[in-house]
Amino acid sequence: MAYDEAMATYDPVLGLEVHVELNTASKMFCGCSTEFGAEPNTQTCEVCLGLPGSLPVVNATAIESAIRIGLALNCSIAEWCRFARKNYFYPDQPKNYQISQYDEPIAHDGFAEVEVDGKTYRIEIERAHMEEDTGKSLHVGGATGRIHGADYSLLDYNRSGVPLIEIVTKPIEGAGAKAPEVARAYVAMLRDLLRALGVSDVRMEQGSLRCDANVSLRPSPDAPLGTRTETKNVNSLRSVERAVRYEITRQAALLSDGGRVKQETRHWQEGSGTTSPGRSKEQAEEYRYFPDPDLVPVAPSRAWVEELRGTLPEPPALRLKRMSAEWGYSDLELRDVVNAGALNVIEATVAAGASPQSARKWWLTELARRANELGLELEETGVTPAQVAEIQALVEAGTINDKLARQVFDGVIAGEGTPAEVVESRGLAVVSDEGALGAAVDAAIEANPGVADKVRSGKVQAAGALIGAVMKQMQGKAEPNRVRELILERLG
Repeated sequence: MAYDEAMATYDPVLGLEVHVELNTASKMFCGCSTEFGAEPNTQTCEVCLGLPGSLPVVNATAIESAIRIGLALNCSIAEWCRFARKNYFYPDQPKNYQISQYDEPIAHDGFAEVEVDGKTYRIEIERAHMEEDTGKSLHVGGATGRIHGADYSLLDYNRSGVPLIEIVTKPIEGAGAKAPEVARAYVAMLRDLLRALGVSDVRMEQGSLRCDANVSLRPSPDAPLGTRTETKNVNSLRSVERAVRYEITRQAALLSDGGRVKQETRHWQEGSGTTSPGRSKEQAEEYRYFPDPDLVPVAPSRAWVEELRGTLPEPPALRLKRMSAEWGYSDLELRDVVNAGALNVIEATVAAGASPQSARKWWLTELARRANELGLELEETGVTPAQVAEIQALVEAGTINDKLARQVFDGVIAGEGTPAEVVESRGLAVVSDEGALGAAVDAAIEANPGVADKVRSGKVQAAGALIGAVMKQMQGKAEPNRVRELILERLG
């Protein structure tokens, strides 16, 4: 069903569960390394493999990170909480249970705010609880990389036991047609906040930040909540928005045809932009939660909590206001930056020496276009903020112009070196030889006598055709303003 038609018929309700891998040096309950990219099954021990007789010990740094995340989300921090066993069989969970928190989370009842198209949406946080990550399954063979159709599966337990914080919202109501954008803005806000806290590298492409998007529809805002689906492990901001939008249209078509939405998990298919069925969604009682007998309760003192509160970074809303004032952006310009997810890269580009306006220009035009074409986030384009600042410095120095700068971006993305190295190797420097420029101007005037006569008669705007001819002859390696000056000098 078309999205506009779905919105005219149904009211969407969201629920977002964001899983954050913490950047602790060791795992949640043992001393194994958490370094990403190690050889499979080289970062394991008897504890994270769940061998008989092994005993877990809580990672103190993970507790500290959990408290700071809760405080940053305006949550209440529990004075006493404990871990539970979430029982289920799955090959990537070697103990046959996951150590998590059930009815006693370390942080609860918070909120966050996000802005979409000038409107502020308040997102109520139900809980932020601690747990351990599972291992990783690799399904070999088949076309999708999933277990269906695979020839066999491999298991890597390096990730098993890595500290996780799961941040769960209460039902998000009232977003209406902006629901997909609100979902994206919320995950983007969390990513920025967690990065500022320094508790995670929030690399969505590596799985250290991933979102489970719950979507349900109802006939009207005053109707009971509909049956929800949960699209699992969505790992980019762009995909969060697309997955929510698709699931709304899928459910709307199903309901309009008299069908029934099944409560189930679903998988996001990046290539097709669709979701596919996973498994029936379990209820909490099916996991047979019970307190973990091997772990003592966690009881953070109020003095420690207040000490950690003093380490929190600048709140996102205040950061936006400060940057807007410092950079001189209009409300519309700032909104475009936020909606594009460009705030962090622009901040880093300005810190590297570029002006706020030039940083905004490159990230929201040239680099945003490339990201959209490739289906990537801005930070994944292969160009760093420092390189953008260097390219802008080359433009300001007159070494290259904006047109040539686009070719420099091509070279940097292709791995040809620094911007300066790309300019040299590709021969992109602007021609400053007055003799060569003068010869090109004379040739353009001679080849276009009618245009030259118009300029002589006072129609200066006609010089644009001559400038274009010169730029074509010089392969773009000329400064347009200097070419214009030479043309007008020649023609009086």
